[in-house]
Parts: sequence; structure tokens; C-alpha cells
Amino acid sequence: MIKYSAQARSLVAVDCIIFGFDGENLKIQLIKRGFEPEKDQWSLMGGFVGQEESADGAAQRILSELTGLKDIYLEQFKTYSDPGRDPIERTISIAYFALIDINKYEKQISERYHAEWFLLKDAPKLIFDHDLMVADAKKKLRYNAALHPVLFELLPEKFTVPQLQNLYEQVYDTVIDNRNFIRKLNSTGLLIKLEEKDKSVSKRGAFYFKLDLVKYKAKFQSFLNFMPHPEA
Repeated sequence: MIKYSAQARSLVAVDCIIFGFDGENLKIQLIKRGFEPEKDQWSLMGGFVGQEESADGAAQRILSELTGLKDIYLEQFKTYSDPGRDPIERTISIAYFALIDINKYEKQISERYHAEWFLLKDAPKLIFDHDLMVADAKKKLRYNAALHPVLFELLPEKFTVPQLQNLYEQVYDTVIDNRNFIRKLNSTGLLIKLEEKDKSVSKRGAFYFKLDLVKYKAKFQSFLNFMPHPEA
């Protein structure tokens, strides 16, 4: 076998930032690292890319092991290659973020990795450069959500407009004008209004909606200006 004999070897890993929404709060899933260095410290879910798999394949495998799912929204967003990022060996990490409806999947979360959900704003300090990865993932999520209806991946099959607005406010860490939000939302044509209401918050209740999946797929690449001034 021919090799590039004069070149140094590096390990390639993937790390997954898993965002979840439980209907009220935006959260991040973290695990306790099971080996040294930094054993028992909080970490992103990750692992090394196998000899016979792609980076995408490794990320999908790792998420499947953690959640039992194979159809999660998953997107690669950045590569981290600082020579000193891992104190043991030179490791290049390809980062992904995933979007999960927590209520739909919480029973499938594996106990093997001691995974826990944390409020995104209250997450503990993470190992290595994982805090930087989370910060970059948040920026990328904000950018994507301004251009595409990607946040619907975090919602249950039926949801209310207040739930959706709450989700956008948490992602962007801002207060959104209700009337303007509803106007822009109606202009997308993505929602189907249901007869059923959610009366858990008030007697009047709020109508449930569901996503028009046909329009969702058709408009995914042209969902512009839903939030102002996206920044990567």
C-alpha cells in the first residue's frame, strides 16, 4: 500500500451539539466523559471517525447510539484543528449540530452515556474547546433559522404560535413583537390551523397548528427575512 510516508498522522473525530426543545425551554444535551483526560467532566457527545466511514456516517452513528434515532436533523458546520485542542494526541474534530423535539424522543435517550438535558443558558463548563463549539453552533443555528424554517425541526407535530414564538425568542435571546411575528408567520403559508386548542395556559386557549410538510420542503431554501440580519 502506498502511503504519504513523510507526513505526520492525525486523528479525526466528530462532536455533536444536540439542541432540544421541550415546548417551553431550549436545551442542550451533554454527557459525562467516561475516560481520561477530564473523566467525569461534562462533554459534548462525540467519537472518532472509523477507517471505513465518513464524517457524516460517524456523526449519524454516534447520534443513533445516544438516541436510538436515525432521522434527526443533523448539519455539519465547522472543523476545529488547533494543534493543542486535545492534550493527548493531535485530533481534528468536525462539529455538527442536531435538532430534537425532547418530548418525542426522551424515552429513547441511552442511559449508557449518562446524558442529561440542560437549559442552554445554564449549561455547565465543558471540556477542551467544546464551549467554543457550542457558541459557534448557536451562531450557525441563528443564521440558518433566519433563512430557513429549520426551527420547526424542534417542535412537536402540533404546536401553538406562542410556543413557536417562545422558541424563536430563546434561540435569538430577544423579545419579538407578537403582531409582527404572527404577520410574518402567516405570510409563509407553512402552517395548517387545527380545530383543537391548548387550554393549559388560559381558559381561552390557543389554537394548535401543524406544519404543511409539502410547503415546508418546497420553501426550505427560500424562507428569507423571517428574522432580521442573520450573522454566521
